[in-house]
Amino acid sequence: MAAPEQEPVISVRGATAALGARPVLRGVDLTVHRGEVVALLGANGSGKSTAVRAVIGQVPLTGGAIRLFGTERKRFRDWARVGYVPQRTTAASGVPATIREVVSSGRLSRRRFGWLTRADKAAVERAIDLVGLTDRAKDSVSALSGGQHQRVLIARALASEPELLIMDEPMAGVDLASQEILASTLREQVAGGTSVLLVLHELGPLEPLIDRAVVLRDGCVVHDGPPPEALGQHALPGHDHVHPHAAGEPLRTGLLT
Repeated sequence: MAAPEQEPVISVRGATAALGARPVLRGVDLTVHRGEVVALLGANGSGKSTAVRAVIGQVPLTGGAIRLFGTERKRFRDWARVGYVPQRTTAASGVPATIREVVSSGRLSRRRFGWLTRADKAAVERAIDLVGLTDRAKDSVSALSGGQHQRVLIARALASEPELLIMDEPMAGVDLASQEILASTLREQVAGGTSVLLVLHELGPLEPLIDRAVVLRDGCVVHDGPPPEALGQHALPGHDHVHPHAAGEPLRTGLLT
């Protein structure tokens, strides 16, 4: 956890955003401290992905403010400190490439020119090893399964040795074996002091790593604290939710419906 005098790694205050004419974020507050692992939870359409895309500057705010490492996001330039794993994409984007080539591209944020040093190459190999793909480093990413694609994308983000790792639904469509590898990889990063913001639909094997959960519903924060209990039932219809500050009542099972 952060020392009191330290600026948060991420500070979002009163963030509002819209997609077209439709409001998506409605006054979101979100903080991630140094060394903290925060899960951003909520049902589909709750604003989770929009919130993280706003943090990295892909979605403009219509109100509020975002700061990264104490710097206003609009003025933040040190993106090598931030690793980002997008939602449900492919590692190759239609261009023939090996696993090593894709992961190496994550190191370029630290280079003014395109040449990789020995240290860069070592960081790339370590990132590939962390996600369990060393024996396939020369293979084309087009030959990989969905779970392996996701592991390549995470290795690409880790190659820059970021202080902050932002991951949008890293477990979506990933087989159990890859989920366990990703959880192990993330555990090692957290042990090394990396701060993490995870967009998740459910906690799954990442649950032991989560320090705090922020739950969105209809673009609003309805919970910020320990992960809700019985989270696995969030997709079931008919569950009610209670705002954690309403009448002092505890959070109930159906928060994410």
